[in-house]
Amino acid sequence: MTAASNIIGKKWHPVILSMLIEEEKGFNDLKEQVKGISSKVLSENLEDLQEKGLIERKVVSEKPFRVKYSVTQTGRELGPVLDQLHDWAAKHLEPAEKQESVI
Repeated sequence: MTAASNIIGKKWHPVILSMLIEEEKGFNDLKEQVKGISSKVLSENLEDLQEKGLIERKVVSEKPFRVKYSVTQTGRELGPVLDQLHDWAAKHLEPAEKQESVI
């Protein structure tokens, strides 16, 4: 349980995973859609999720250099858990907390 909490419990991991479950995205797409995250923090989180085998990075263009991120099958299997977390937040958090929430 502790190992799973280290993945789900990190502030940005559920947000990034949820977005990538919907569709693969480039770094700039993620940066634009994840409100309040810096480029450095996004980069660190993407590297962490890659190391854990939940997402993969694919170079799609050399000039200009572009990459796309997508979930692995292991990452996709977290989808129902993330959906339940989202539903719980919608039900139990006050509107102000929801705005501050990253879920």
